Parts: sequence; structure tokens; C-alpha cells
Amino acid sequence: MKFRIDLRIFLFLILFYFTKQIEIYLMVLIFAFVHELGHLLAGIILGMKPERIELIPTGLRIQFKLKPKDYNVKIKKGNLLELKKIIVAIAGPLTNIIILLIVENLHINIFAQIMIILSNLAIIVYNLIPIYPMDGGRILRGFLHILLGKKKGMEYTHKISSVIIVLITIIATIGIIYLKNIAIFLAITYLWYIYIIEYKQYKIQNNIYEIIENY
Repeated sequence: MKFRIDLRIFLFLILFYFTKQIEIYLMVLIFAFVHELGHLLAGIILGMKPERIELIPTGLRIQFKLKPKDYNVKIKKGNLLELKKIIVAIAGPLTNIIILLIVENLHINIFAQIMIILSNLAIIVYNLIPIYPMDGGRILRGFLHILLGKKKGMEYTHKISSVIIVLITIIATIGIIYLKNIAIFLAITYLWYIYIIEYKQYKIQNNIYEIIENY
């Protein structure tokens, strides 16, 4: 298993330090780690072997080694692997929900309790945004793959992601203007970053499908 550190995490630390939001960022980062551990645990339970773990500005990114046999078990127009991916994607936000339920029943400092609740709510909402490869996008793509097949699932997921990121950018811009919070700017910038990378991958895969269909 490979481990890698994305050096941009240090840029985030510096930015949040000078904007005096380092405590908030560190708390979100801690629960983002726990969020990813939920993904990891779900994957291991489902028999998936972690292949690569990367420390990134929003927590951890985990890649699993895929088993050929999972491709051979069909579920409608998809396969068993897609169902496993959906469960793994759901496990992250579910972990944060469990934390919320636990914290609500703990007798701790009210300020700390509020910060923990807000941090986990932010992680849940952010990750469930239906933009691939966020958890919400993975869940959406997995279901569409199973119901419509890989090509259409990929195509519809991309279209939905494109609409959602534009809407979120508009809302985030309003939030930045009125709240003047760098966290909003960094969050939307990161969304655009992963969206652009995924768009390039989508174009490559779509071109391959067109070549095969026209062959």
C-alpha cells in the first residue's frame, strides 16, 4: 500500500493561520480523517484492499484495489463493484452522522460541542454534493451505472455535476461577498479543481467509447 502527502495541505495551513481560522480548519481536518476512515473500514469489510492513501487538504483520499470477479457479478446494467462503491461512499458521511449522535449525548463544553457539530455538518453537506468524485457524485454515478449502464451513467453524472457546480459557485460567490470567509473560497476552488480533472478523464473515456462504437 502506497502513502503520499499532497504538499498543498501546507498552503492551506498557512492561509488559515494568517486568516486566524487555523483552529477551525484543524478541527474539520480531524473529522475529515475520521470520515475517510469510515470509507476505509467499509471497504475492508466488503473485501476491498486499500491500494493507495493520500493526505490531501480536505483529509485523506483512499483508493482500493479492484477485484476482477466483482465485474463479473451483474446487477441490472452494472455490476457488484458499483454496489460496493456506493456503500463505501455512503460510509463516510454516515460516520460523521454517528459522531453527531454521540456528541449530542455527551456532557461537554457547549462551545466545543457546537464546533464539533458544525464541523461534521459541513463535512456531510460538502461531501454529499452530487459532483463526481465527491461522495454524492460517486453515489449518483453508481446508481446510474447500475440502472442505465456505464456510458450513460458517466454521461448523466457529468451533466448533473456541471449544473450543480455552476449553481454552487453562484451561491458561494454571494457568501464570499457578504461573509468574507476564505474557507468558502478554498472550498469552491477545490471543487472546481477536482471537477476539471474529472472532466478531462470524462472526455478521454467518452472519446474511447465513440471510437469503439464507430469501429
